[in-house]
Amino acid sequence: MRWTDTLPPRAYGLGVVAIMGALALVLLAMGRVPICTCGTVKLWHGVVASSENSQHISDWYSLSHVIHGLIFYWVLWLVGPSWPMGLRLVLAVLIESGWEIAENTDAVINRYREATISLDYYGDSVLNSVSDLGFMIVGFFAAHRLPVLASLGMALAFELLAATMIRDNLALNIIMLLYPLDSIQAWQAGG
Repeated sequence: MRWTDTLPPRAYGLGVVAIMGALALVLLAMGRVPICTCGTVKLWHGVVASSENSQHISDWYSLSHVIHGLIFYWVLWLVGPSWPMGLRLVLAVLIESGWEIAENTDAVINRYREATISLDYYGDSVLNSVSDLGFMIVGFFAAHRLPVLASLGMALAFELLAATMIRDNLALNIIMLLYPLDSIQAWQAGG
């Protein structure tokens, strides 16, 4: 019996809550604003070309965080099929928290502003980052419940919806961060 077999489910839940709290504290220490500087908290903010994007509870990029959860579930299932689901969830939360921290560094914020259409992006509010983590958890649990093909269908549907509505999505975001293409940037700008 491994130590991971003996932990009660609530221990993993407490681990997730602790990581979420640590994420919030790290982001605050990095100088991220707790909530939108506009002074309001919205459940949804759908205007991408806005200084309020990535400042509220949810936005178009919340879809990509659900996809992160789908991906993390299946990758961690492949890597550790005998690992308890709680352990895989904690690992997924750690990975997503690492991304949220990296995404809010000056280097990545500047890269977004230089290489993508996100000219008004100045980083996420702490509320938005913690909410993004919550959306990843939703995707993780969805993948646990859904068959593989349904998970793939959900990810594809979210990618197509975001591409249609805002001319951006997870795949385009990754491409533009790693290897910006003028043709994609022109399409995203409406050309």
